[in-house]
Amino acid sequence: MTKRKMKIANLDEKSIARIRNMEETMDTLIVALEPHYPLADLSEEQVNKLQDLEKDLGVVLIALQD
Repeated sequence: MTKRKMKIANLDEKSIARIRNMEETMDTLIVALEPHYPLADLSEEQVNKLQDLEKDLGVVLIALQD
């Protein structure tokens, strides 16, 4: 069995309200996740490559430190 690396964020009501406000402002849906592992410390070049791959694949990629 694989370990979960991300989970739905456990937020307080004030934080949820802030997200809902942003959703309304942007007319979109926002998903809040919290990592079980730290986010990878990427260089600007690595971030750009990751963003290019996101665009090519039509997905959201999150780089985590293993």
